[in-house]
Amino acid sequence: MNAEIIAVGSELLLGQIVNTNARFLSQHLAGAGINVFFHTVVGDNQDRLKSAIEIAEKRSEIIIFTGGLGPTKDDLTKETISRHLGRELVIDQTALASIEEYFKNSGRVMTENNRKQALVIEGSDVLPNNHGMAPGMVLSKDHHIYMLLPGPPKEMEPMFLDYGIGALSLQAGTKEEIVSRVLRFFGIGEAALETEIIDLIDAQTNPTIAPLAGDGEVTLRLTAKHADRNIAESMLDELETKIANRVGEFLYGYDQTSLMAELVKCLKENRLSITAAESLTGGMFQQELTSISGASSLFKGGVVCYSNEIKHLAVKVKQETLKQYGAVSEQCARELAENIAAIFNTDIGVSFTGVAGPGELEGKPAGTVYIGIAVKGRQAVVEKLTLSGTRDQVRLRSVKYGCYLILKRLKERAVH
Repeated sequence: MNAEIIAVGSELLLGQIVNTNARFLSQHLAGAGINVFFHTVVGDNQDRLKSAIEIAEKRSEIIIFTGGLGPTKDDLTKETISRHLGRELVIDQTALASIEEYFKNSGRVMTENNRKQALVIEGSDVLPNNHGMAPGMVLSKDHHIYMLLPGPPKEMEPMFLDYGIGALSLQAGTKEEIVSRVLRFFGIGEAALETEIIDLIDAQTNPTIAPLAGDGEVTLRLTAKHADRNIAESMLDELETKIANRVGEFLYGYDQTSLMAELVKCLKENRLSITAAESLTGGMFQQELTSISGASSLFKGGVVCYSNEIKHLAVKVKQETLKQYGAVSEQCARELAENIAAIFNTDIGVSFTGVAGPGELEGKPAGTVYIGIAVKGRQAVVEKLTLSGTRDQVRLRSVKYGCYLILKRLKERAVH
């Protein structure tokens, strides 16, 4: 079945907020085997919304609306759709009781227009809102499925995952289980990855393969359909094995994980501690590290040594090294990694130095990056990278490469 997402709200057209809902829904609908061919954004206007609905009905079987379910006069989504479908709006008593309870617990006075949020289209299946007030709903008419979801992502996302995707399956009458798995790769480009598995992509029917490039990463979403979930999982296992036999060295994780999350997991499992000396990245590695729950058990602290003075005074990089080779050098990166590990008495020290751009530094072009990795008991190594992109992209990709290279180094350690 084909789906269209219609985001309702003049604030989207004015550029006041970004339509992240469409991206979220598209990703999860793809995982459920539902094609999304169109995204539409329409302002808070009944005539224009009605026109958008009529256009969507000509090209899509599933139409998903986000926004316009609130209590104010410009929240017109369900009123417009109910009128278009010829169905009444009725009070959902469960939703009304939930809204009344919210105001009672918060000590606020409930105004009459808040009752409007409990209105649902007659005959629809109501989707509870566990993170707000306005419920969602899904209904079918004339071979179309209509789903209405709230606009705030903190309400829409859990509603769709907890209730919406299941309701779509029921409304569509599908008897197949749809199972997805996301494989995450780093260190290989989208084009190179596709080249390695192009025959599998060309031959795909069930399961399917959907490549997606991120910022320095590539993912493959594998989706299988079968009446028996266990068989669908086995189909994914078989396909994953074929892919891993070709590009498994770049596969680092699954689904919603990240390189930093995998690094923290690996460090915990091996009871290893880590510290960092950051010049180029200005603390980004440490910020990402401490955003992961449980990082305190393996991270004592680190140093942001942006200037040569601090590289020397705080991390003990020799003046001779800075004078002869410069801060953007293999020699400086090695000393930073070795010295920071010794100063903080950790199992691993990682360093980042380079040129984020846009201009050159020490005669080296933007995108020149050195990452040093010192693992206790082993000789420190330095990886030189030449990265492209904006200043922020170079810094972010450097952090990701740091995680990837440490993981790779630890795997080598385990083998030997």
